[in-house]
Amino acid sequence: MTLSHITRLTRRTALLLAAAALAGCAWKPAAQAPAAPQRPPIVFVHGNGDNAALWMTTLWRFESNGWPRERLHPITLPYPLARDADDQPQPGRSSSEEARLFLAAEVDAVLQRSGASQVVLVGNSRGGIVIRNVVAAGGAPKVSHAILGGAPNHGVWSSASFRPTSEFNGAGPLLTRLNNQGGAGIEITPGPKWLTIRSDNNDKYAQADGAWIGAKGTPTHVSFAGPELKGAKNVVIAGIDHRETAFGPQAFAAMWRFLTGSEPATTRAVPEARITLAGMLSGAAVDNLPLAGATVEVYATDLSTGARLGAALHRQTVGADGRWGPLVTTSKTALEFVVTAPGHAITHVYRAPFARSSDLVQLRAARIAVDDRDAPAVVTLTRPRGYFGIPRDEIELDGLSPPAGIPAGVAGVSTAKARLADASERAVVGSFNGERIVGRSWPTAGNHVVFLELHD
Repeated sequence: MTLSHITRLTRRTALLLAAAALAGCAWKPAAQAPAAPQRPPIVFVHGNGDNAALWMTTLWRFESNGWPRERLHPITLPYPLARDADDQPQPGRSSSEEARLFLAAEVDAVLQRSGASQVVLVGNSRGGIVIRNVVAAGGAPKVSHAILGGAPNHGVWSSASFRPTSEFNGAGPLLTRLNNQGGAGIEITPGPKWLTIRSDNNDKYAQADGAWIGAKGTPTHVSFAGPELKGAKNVVIAGIDHRETAFGPQAFAAMWRFLTGSEPATTRAVPEARITLAGMLSGAAVDNLPLAGATVEVYATDLSTGARLGAALHRQTVGADGRWGPLVTTSKTALEFVVTAPGHAITHVYRAPFARSSDLVQLRAARIAVDDRDAPAVVTLTRPRGYFGIPRDEIELDGLSPPAGIPAGVAGVSTAKARLADASERAVVGSFNGERIVGRSWPTAGNHVVFLELHD
């Protein structure tokens, strides 16, 4: 490695660590109760291409069962997509080592702020691999429990010929090292208590066929049990998808039992009458970096028509940190978020009422997809915390049930799109297993994109 390579890596690592420090300074809603000493801080780590917002409903469930809000720490990794080859720089993506350094720094910051001696680490998908890497690289004394939901612990594929150095290759150097630490029959780093949560057969990244990695008909050499680890407590939940292994109510119940030895009082979010919302705004690129100078507007909307109820509740041009908010509202108020940013479409995001306060209302300025530019209007139903499954789920968008574009079988897509026949403004309804959102159509010709975003 040349001196210039080392210099670039050093600068990149410094940027990642600086982002970790900035994330730790983000506004937090007021705590509901003093920190209970018996409840350790929990650090939540999202998966490939995701952000901390996916943990919103999981945090609500922990809070609703009495875990102190100030001891729940979801993090957002910059450059959240893994490299195709872990040992080769790739613009806009991070290596396993960069992700490890970021999480390790955040663990140290949480320990310092909380005064605790250990943290709990909870991760989904790639986040589970990052957790394992941190623990294996000397972090074990700082971690009491490690919970991995849907982590591809034996790879999404296992092959010496296809992307041999990828983080997601079970035969690659990273997973080979992590799976050979504890002696014969043990695949975990000794010290913390380990839990894995997996689907019985509905995880798109634990399939014997390569259909979900673009290689249909090619064996992956990975089984449904790929997320399990020898030496861990391994829990199997029937029917759940890849994301639901971490973000779903059944996964939460498994986490709670593992951490407390008892059943949770509820797996639902107990509503708060008055709530405070805030978050961060990023651009269309999947880098989780703040989009300074963009404008955020928030409107209350009619639950049955999606129409705005008066003037904006909140209007703000975000600064260098990308933070927006706080907005104080009620848990019975449906909302429309509007993001306006140079180089992006005017982005409208409709949400059903938020049950509880959150500083994880992450917004992303979007662009109109090339294939949608000729459509009068387009509305997308999106489910960030899980996938749509046919026939498992009841899904409807603009009167079509199920919407077009959702394949039957293994749940693997998180969006459904309706291309409207005209550009007239009207109500558009989306629903998923009982959760209902009503938004409004906006014309593509006016550079508008519309999302109906589900909580669950």
